[in-house]
Amino acid sequence: MTDINSPEALVVMDRDVFERQFDAPRLARLRRLVRLPEPLFTDDLDDPALDARLATVEVLLTGWGAPQLDAGRLDRMPRLRAMLHCAGTVRPQVTPDFWERGIRASSVAEANAVPVAEYTLAAIIFAGKKAPFIAADPQVRRDHGLQISRFGELSNLGRTIGVVGFSRVGRRVVDLVQQLEGVVCLVADPYADPAEIVRAGGIPTALDDLLPRVDVLSLHAPALPSTRHMIAAPQLAALPDHATLVNTARGSLVDTAALERECASGRLNAILDVTDPEPLPVDSVLYRLPNVMVTPHLAGSLGSELHRMTDAALDELERYAAGEPLLDEVTSEALRLSA
Repeated sequence: MTDINSPEALVVMDRDVFERQFDAPRLARLRRLVRLPEPLFTDDLDDPALDARLATVEVLLTGWGAPQLDAGRLDRMPRLRAMLHCAGTVRPQVTPDFWERGIRASSVAEANAVPVAEYTLAAIIFAGKKAPFIAADPQVRRDHGLQISRFGELSNLGRTIGVVGFSRVGRRVVDLVQQLEGVVCLVADPYADPAEIVRAGGIPTALDDLLPRVDVLSLHAPALPSTRHMIAAPQLAALPDHATLVNTARGSLVDTAALERECASGRLNAILDVTDPEPLPVDSVLYRLPNVMVTPHLAGSLGSELHRMTDAALDELERYAAGEPLLDEVTSEALRLSA
C-alpha cells in the first residue's frame, strides 16, 4: 500500500507510448511507489479538467509525446518538484522557466543507449561485409558475386572504426567493437576525457586526423547548433574510398546534399537510421542507391526494449521517493553539451 507521505505523480506522454511502456506489472509497481489520484495518465496537459489534479502533482513521469513545460503549464503545477523522463533526451520538454523554478530532471537515456549501440555494432559488422549493399544490388546477385567488390573490400578483420562523440551510445560502441579482431577504434570528441577514451579501448583522435584513416565512420554526437553539418562536403571528401558512414545519432549532423553526391558517385556507402530531414523526401536518391541503407529510426528502444526504459525510470522514481540521489539527473549545464 502506498504511504500517505509518498509523492503524488502523473504520467504524461502519448497514449500509445503509455500503453506500450506501462503494462500491468509496471503499473502495479508505480502505484506502490507514489500516490496516483485519477487520472493517473494524460496526453493533454492543457486540458482544463486537470486543474485540480495538476495543482497537487509533485512528480511527472514523461515520455515521447510529452509537451514542453513552459511557464503557462508550470503555473498550473505549483508543487511540481521533479520530472522523470521515461525516454532519452529531455531537451524538447525543458525550458528556462523549468530550470528557474528549481525543478529536477532525470532521463533514462542510458537505458535507451543500449539498443542504439547494439544496432550500431550490427551496422558496423554489416558494413564490413557490405551485406546490405550487396543484397540491394540485383546486378551483383545476378552475376553470382562477380561484381561483389564494387562496394569495397569485404572484411571485418583489422578494420579501423571512427567514433565521433564519446556519448552514452558512443562509449558503448567503443566497448562493443572490441569484439572485432584486430580492430582499431579512433574516437573524436573535444569534450571527452582522453584517459576515459583509452580505458574504453579507444584512441583519442582529432576529427580531421580520424577521417582519412577509417573504414567505418559512426556518429554519436548530440544535435546542437555547433554540430549541425559537422560532417559536410569537406569531411566526406576526406574519407577513404568505399568507407561507410553510419548515423544512428541525429540527421542534422550530416549535410544530406553532400552525402547524396558522394553516395551517388559510388565512392562512399551509408547506413542511416536518422536523416535530415526525417523522413527524407520520397524522391531522395538515398532511397534508390544500393550502397545506402535507410531505416526509419529503428535503433532506439522499440517493442520489449521499452520496458527496460520504464524499469529504469521506476528505479529512479524509487530513489527519488526515498530521498536518495538520482542516478541519471540532468542539469541545464550538462544539457548544453549533450543530447
